[in-house]
Amino acid sequence: MSEIKGLGHFAGKTHVLPIRVYYEDTDLSGIVYHANYLRFMERGRTEFFRCAGIWLAKLDDAEPIAWTLRKANLEYLRPARLDDALEVHTSCGGLTGARMTAKQKVMCEGQVLMEGSVEACIITLSGKPRRISQEVREKLLPYLDETNT
Repeated sequence: MSEIKGLGHFAGKTHVLPIRVYYEDTDLSGIVYHANYLRFMERGRTEFFRCAGIWLAKLDDAEPIAWTLRKANLEYLRPARLDDALEVHTSCGGLTGARMTAKQKVMCEGQVLMEGSVEACIITLSGKPRRISQEVREKLLPYLDETNT
């Protein structure tokens, strides 16, 4: 499996991914449609993992596995609008044997527009849970920020 270079950068323990609001992200009023924040968060987590050197899925293994979401919690504070330059901030807020909690914020010009958290876990393609490997755990630990709420 070839190494994929992640987009964005780490500011301390937080990964920052710049994104732009496109027309396709908005409703008729030019405001970002609520469900698209989940897409922005997904991109942020994906690039967090890539920049940390963590795979998203191992589909070629004897027992293919992938990250999936178990829980999501979002709070909308202000709207994002067409053409806004946003930043998706992602940090690792918790880590157990089988789960990782990602704390995320979507920001515009220093203001928090949306914040939330997701609980991610690893499963086989048949849906069976698997523990986070020691290799992945070691790559996540430097970014663990339990104080980030």
